[in-house]
Amino acid sequence: MNMSGRTPRWARGLCLAAALAMPCTLPAQPTGLPSMGSASSDDLSPPIERLLGDAIMEQGRHDPTYIADPDINQYLTALGRGLAAHAPQPLEQRITVFPVRDPQINAFAMPGGYIGVNSGLVVAAQSESELAAVLAHEIGHVMQRHIARGISQQSQSTGILVASMVGALLAALAGQGDLAMGVATFGQAAALDRQLGFSRSAEQEADRAGLQMMRQAGFDTRGMVEMFRRLMNASRLNEGQGGGYASTHPLSIQRMSDIENRVRELAPKAHADSADFWFSRARLGLIQAQSNADRQRMLLSMRTDAKEARGARKAAALYALAWLDWQAKDYTAAGQRLAEARAAGPGAALLDVLAVQLERAQGRDALETAAAAWRRWPRSQGVAIAYAQALQAAGRDQEAVDFLQARARQWPEAADFQKLLAGSLDRLGREVEAREAMARYYEETGALSTAVELLQQARAMSGDFYEQSRLDTRIRTLREDLETRRALLERFKS
Repeated sequence: MNMSGRTPRWARGLCLAAALAMPCTLPAQPTGLPSMGSASSDDLSPPIERLLGDAIMEQGRHDPTYIADPDINQYLTALGRGLAAHAPQPLEQRITVFPVRDPQINAFAMPGGYIGVNSGLVVAAQSESELAAVLAHEIGHVMQRHIARGISQQSQSTGILVASMVGALLAALAGQGDLAMGVATFGQAAALDRQLGFSRSAEQEADRAGLQMMRQAGFDTRGMVEMFRRLMNASRLNEGQGGGYASTHPLSIQRMSDIENRVRELAPKAHADSADFWFSRARLGLIQAQSNADRQRMLLSMRTDAKEARGARKAAALYALAWLDWQAKDYTAAGQRLAEARAAGPGAALLDVLAVQLERAQGRDALETAAAAWRRWPRSQGVAIAYAQALQAAGRDQEAVDFLQARARQWPEAADFQKLLAGSLDRLGREVEAREAMARYYEETGALSTAVELLQQARAMSGDFYEQSRLDTRIRTLREDLETRRALLERFKS
């Protein structure tokens, strides 16, 4: 966020389309390519699978349905990885869970350990164990490598879909894609998940593995039964519309009976839902509600919870009402709701983020509030971003640089810290470092050609031999990485 309102120096003269299309002198055949295995291999090699998943995600972040909310992404991925830590066998892919704005009750697995969760599924879940049940089932598919095997043993229709997706990814890599690719990305990924059509035995394998993960991670296994019943009911209500979870993962009577029998044999194990679950659920409900009708339904639901619920669920509902007041610029009402939410249950990072937003919306200096929030929530990316922005708004860019560099080391996968860092460095006149930070942002979001362009600009500005040598090394590494990705996708497509 550029607090000064002017165009940063690193952005001047940089045309994104031109940067993506920038020709590079690349080796004809990169070395060290992961093996795809023999033609008779049962499945894709894990490096190829991860490459495809990374490529889909890099474009998918441009999808308007992708929800780039740091705290929600943190919560879902932590939940997924916590379950995966108890998988019956080691996973070859690291789990990453991300939310998609879609009211349908659905989730889908992608190559490389990526799992997309529709906002509608989280909002429909009535307990954290129900949400964990769906994630555990999807992780079961990842563990059993059902996605990789399904692609390798693809039908003609699935093959056409995969070829189309890879072709679009190659075009985007070469700078020949457009926003339509981003718009279609997760729709294509969900369609691929649907067309793979996991067998009954594969679904049952995922159920059983998921149930084991749930129990060992401390969740109530009855949540799987309850969620599957909810999904079957939703499927019947939406029969003929397609796209629901039951259509992508058919919930047969046999599957339900198997899970019910297994849960019945286990001693009941209560699980206390985390505050993060209820606040993420409320936040996703707010993001999902696009139309006035959706907003009214959301408002009714939150008012009911604010009146009848207790603890974290009540606090989350009051947070949602405060957020709606803030959006409506009724800052007095928002402040009152926020105070009620704090008194109703355990604290949450999202409450403090809203408190900072509320102060800034009223033209107040939010730095003290943001600093106190960071002391309370040193593991919250959302709070860290709010604190960095407050430092920048107060003109304390050197402090912001020090803070953001530390957070970039703490969360190397979170690209937004690099973008904020570039803004502060630019205002401090550190143009070479600003371009380097912005290059890291583009590198982490998959726009490697743009990252190379920025590093070339940084090199041209530098008069230091050692700095130029270091930048040359980074440019060469990125170019080789770009060509490696292109070559692997070409081989995958063929």
